[in-house]
Amino acid sequence: MSYAGDVTPEQAHAAVTGPEGAMLVDVRTRAEWSFVGVPVIDGAADAVAFVEWSTFPAGTVNERFVDEVVAAGLTPGRPVYLLCRSGVRSKAAADALTAAGLGPAYNILDGFEGGHDADGHRTVSGWKNAGLPWRQG
Repeated sequence: MSYAGDVTPEQAHAAVTGPEGAMLVDVRTRAEWSFVGVPVIDGAADAVAFVEWSTFPAGTVNERFVDEVVAAGLTPGRPVYLLCRSGVRSKAAADALTAAGLGPAYNILDGFEGGHDADGHRTVSGWKNAGLPWRQG
């Protein structure tokens, strides 16, 4: 069974701040949260969670990922939107939550930083380049 689908950062933000009670899970590493920044969702205390999909610095898959997301507030039937740097790890995380009977789980296209511009900088897409709320650690 595959995850529910891909959405834009703007669609994810609207869902998480809207009336359906959706949850945003940032699956990047602690280092990324600290040095690059994090999405900000005002409102419900459990609207956003930070759970590594792969651990830093080893890069191994977090075997407790599903349990940690559940502990952060995800319940069966609650929509969940997964965010990583560029939209790759979040697909795997969405698949894992779907396989565990959670979600619907959505992957956020282009992640937090998005792809590279002509100069190799991540300035063209993603959560923070879409002008959505975020802060730097």
